[in-house]
Amino acid sequence: MLTDPISDYLTRIRNAASAGHRVVEIPASNLKKEMTKILFDQGYILSYKFLDNTVQGSIKIALKYDKATKESVIKKIERISKPGLRKYVGAGEMPRVLNGLGIAIVSTSNGVMTNKKAIQENVGGEVLCYVY
Repeated sequence: MLTDPISDYLTRIRNAASAGHRVVEIPASNLKKEMTKILFDQGYILSYKFLDNTVQGSIKIALKYDKATKESVIKKIERISKPGLRKYVGAGEMPRVLNGLGIAIVSTSNGVMTNKKAIQENVGGEVLCYVY
């Protein structure tokens, strides 16, 4: 039994990127789908596809690498709010990741979004992870 599916999602991406894999397949959920869309919109992954081949479905993510150095675009992907210690912030205390160069994915009452969009919409929520 998996106790933290978001940590599993982030760990699979982190491990695939460090191993140099082009594609990683992850069990799907609505939250993971929204996080994948954010990673794509922000340019951290090349592409994604939602598959309905099982009861739960899965997400196939094509990872993005730098052409010159062959390094992954995702330098670090880190879980912040954990099941044992949730991390909630208001709109005024929204974190800046790597002085604005990275993103924080935040689960708000208006849906899952980046920290920058949450500041624009003036909403707070649970900080799921940092990506840079």
